[in-house]
Amino acid sequence: MDFEPTARTRDLLDRLQVFMDEHVYPAEVVYDAQIAAAANAHEQPQVMRDLQARARELGLWNLFMTHDGLGAGLTNLEYAPLMELAGRSIIGPEALNCSAPDTGNMEILAMYGTPAQKEQWLRPLLDCQIRSAFAMTEPAVASSDARNITATITRDGDSYVLNGRKWYTSGILDPDCKLVIFMGKSDPDGPTYRQQSMILVPADAPGVEVLRDLTMFGYEDRLGRGEVQFTNVRVPAENMLGAEGDGFAIAQGRLGPGRMHYAMRAIGFAERALSMMCRRAVEREAFGGPLADQGVVREWIARSRVEIDQARLLTLRASWLMDTQGNAAARSDVSAIKVVAMEVAHDVVNRAVQTFGAAGVSDDTVLARLFAITRALQIADGPTEVHLRTIGTMELAGYRKPRDAATYTGARS
Repeated sequence: MDFEPTARTRDLLDRLQVFMDEHVYPAEVVYDAQIAAAANAHEQPQVMRDLQARARELGLWNLFMTHDGLGAGLTNLEYAPLMELAGRSIIGPEALNCSAPDTGNMEILAMYGTPAQKEQWLRPLLDCQIRSAFAMTEPAVASSDARNITATITRDGDSYVLNGRKWYTSGILDPDCKLVIFMGKSDPDGPTYRQQSMILVPADAPGVEVLRDLTMFGYEDRLGRGEVQFTNVRVPAENMLGAEGDGFAIAQGRLGPGRMHYAMRAIGFAERALSMMCRRAVEREAFGGPLADQGVVREWIARSRVEIDQARLLTLRASWLMDTQGNAAARSDVSAIKVVAMEVAHDVVNRAVQTFGAAGVSDDTVLARLFAITRALQIADGPTEVHLRTIGTMELAGYRKPRDAATYTGARS
């Protein structure tokens, strides 16, 4: 395994570092102020539109996209350090058009969409002319098990009719959201993993009703996290993504690279928090000297450095595996990075909050928001326990085969 950045990645990293230092970090306060002053807090502020225009000029646009010459065409291993750097700012990925849920939605449109679907939806998303939402999670069932989904997709002539209630549908309240990718059961009596389908729904289709905007630990997201009722929503049959029954497979195909994106952004959060903690420790005095002289603070900093580096290496390994052996071969590693990166990021942010004291729990720094985000991401995109279940099942698989001499010596079979 060679994790040395390619020449192209080094060039992009250099350009991205300048962009972050000169444009993104200074824009964070402006971004929040413009949202607070806006009549609609979910509308994209002008400063973000300016950042995106600059990112395009610098060739830092759609770096995540690898398919059909539509984006930068980077491998997972090439993209990973870029997303870590962008992830040091909450607004960094959005400035590059590399933020969720659009990245995952664009990837599955590129992989499974028809030429007409790509022309109608993918190209405007790549140009950031529109935004999108992903409607899978439901309030009434444990949606971490996709088999539990109760929303329905029913064929009716040349159309499909959709019914169900979704929530934490990220992006749905953005006025620029024009597309919802809806997951529901199209064949409740079919084989377990062929019951679900995904279908493309115009956000303004009759019967789509946003019931409320959900907060996350009290924080309201700029894109919005809606609880959405779909009542007899009728869409053309050609809006089906892939074939009927492909929904579960499409979801799995979406998750491998997407979880790497999440993990590297989380490592970026952790690096930002560690940097803040170190500066605070050398500048703040208590009990006769700087906090940095306190053994417990030094230990927090040391553990944070070790844990971040471990999480990064594990994520790079998962990226390398996806690139060289495919997403299926990397399944255990992808689950592992979802667990490890989020836990490490949350732990590091928690230490930084403690180092800042009262300021750490206020909105005077970014730490409180990072605390909320990193905690919530241990639930979003598959809770930690589901990923641990996957890792444990795969680890035990070799031991469930008929025993032989190797088994009794403790060697893995």
